[in-house]
Amino acid sequence: MKLASLDLEVTNKFSKLFIDYIQESDSLKDFYNVFPRIENFEQLIKERKFSAENRKILCQTLDKQYANISKSTSLELSLTQLAQPNTFTITTGHQLNIFTGPLYFIYKIITVINTSKALKHKYPDYNFVPVYWMASEDHDYDEIKYFRLDGKKHVWETGQNGAVGRFDTKELSKLAQEIPGIPDFFKTAYKQGKNLAEAVQLYVNELFGEEGLVVVDADDTDLKRLFATVIEDDIFNHSAKKVVGDCTDKLEGIGYKTQVFPREINFFYLDDQLRSRIEYQDGLYKVLDTDISFDRETLEKLIQEEPERFSPNVILRPVYQEAILPNLAYVGGPSEVAYWFQLKPIFDHYKIPFPALMPRNFAMIVPKHVSNKIEKTGLSWEEMFKDKNEIFKHIAIENTDNKVLLNGQMNELVDLFEKIKAQAESIDPTLKAHVEAQSVRTQHKLEVIEKKFIRAEKRKHSDKINQIESVLSYLFPNGGLQERTDNFLNFYLANPQFVKNLTDQLDPFDYRFHIFDNGQ
Repeated sequence: MKLASLDLEVTNKFSKLFIDYIQESDSLKDFYNVFPRIENFEQLIKERKFSAENRKILCQTLDKQYANISKSTSLELSLTQLAQPNTFTITTGHQLNIFTGPLYFIYKIITVINTSKALKHKYPDYNFVPVYWMASEDHDYDEIKYFRLDGKKHVWETGQNGAVGRFDTKELSKLAQEIPGIPDFFKTAYKQGKNLAEAVQLYVNELFGEEGLVVVDADDTDLKRLFATVIEDDIFNHSAKKVVGDCTDKLEGIGYKTQVFPREINFFYLDDQLRSRIEYQDGLYKVLDTDISFDRETLEKLIQEEPERFSPNVILRPVYQEAILPNLAYVGGPSEVAYWFQLKPIFDHYKIPFPALMPRNFAMIVPKHVSNKIEKTGLSWEEMFKDKNEIFKHIAIENTDNKVLLNGQMNELVDLFEKIKAQAESIDPTLKAHVEAQSVRTQHKLEVIEKKFIRAEKRKHSDKINQIESVLSYLFPNGGLQERTDNFLNFYLANPQFVKNLTDQLDPFDYRFHIFDNGQ
């Protein structure tokens, strides 16, 4: 059951850029195509062109990747529809975090599923397939190697290097056996998958296959071959460096912080146990931290014959995605949406349609015992998102008959010192600075007294404040949003319908922060 929905800006958890986007600020409209309202997808459908040859290769690749996987009727339909020219995708991407990682992974997948359903209802003449793009080529092992369950951090230790999707899951399979309560589908996936990418595909299919979700592993020779011209252009002409750099400067020029920075070459060299940047040095193309290097002729040949050896970085990965999928919208979190704003010019350069940038769903799960505590505090949901010290100060002030704040006295003091300052100037203008300094010093002393008054009142309400402290620790682990720390198993193990319940209740076009109970 939904307990509340809050506008994102009142949560104080999102950047100015992201809030401005949600509010459709004019300052950002040059940096994207259309805002993701459902009626705007008519324009996206008309604009999106996708070649029959690319569609054929995509479908052939998916046939191979799903050859040994049990497919639901809905998934079979999605794979069949992808071969049809009136079918489009709604895509999200994510790292291969073990056991799904933080909760927001689940929210991202639910958003693409529900967006596809909503679009089918609105535009029945077309098909819309939800897609999860696995970041199988990432090499950020440290970011995916752990997850938190019931407050405990579980870590996958391995000495493997390179693209994480190619990692063997032997040690991970052992970890799955050691953690009490882990569902069997995780154990099966980590045991049967030949590598991490296959394992993730297996368990995501178990969780979302009935919804028709298609999982794509883009670490594939045939798919990379469709991208060969972009690989060549970036490595030899450095187009992204200039056009993305210029766009970044424009965003920063109007006061926004940017997140990604283009290089002259935005590709890694990819091989077993290796994913390392390519740089042009001394007339050669060198793979950093290795002895591997190429002259231009050799590298051109390698791009044509073995394109799978080239892995795009954060600047060109989105371009790769849109080149090989008939995509209309990319679903992402605040950081992802923000860096996509830097990329529209490189899409224009390669004449690839820029998708709608769709914020994922945002949510918090509140078990009954926690919501009971919140009711006793008398605080609203909006107040729970305020700074902790502000909440405690509010409790102290609202629950006392004593006059705690010194606002009136402070104003009287300021007025008094203004009169003294005027008097001092008439005597000797050089005394003005001295009076101002004494005014600031005295105001500070009053502020110290006020803080002591508030602390004294807080001590009188320590039980209530401690109760709120425990609630905040649960809802905002480490001071951040629950969805960025807790794993979905914290709720799924108590309620196996958890994911389905969320899917039924979340609206992909409702760009607010939602608060739910655990549906038990």
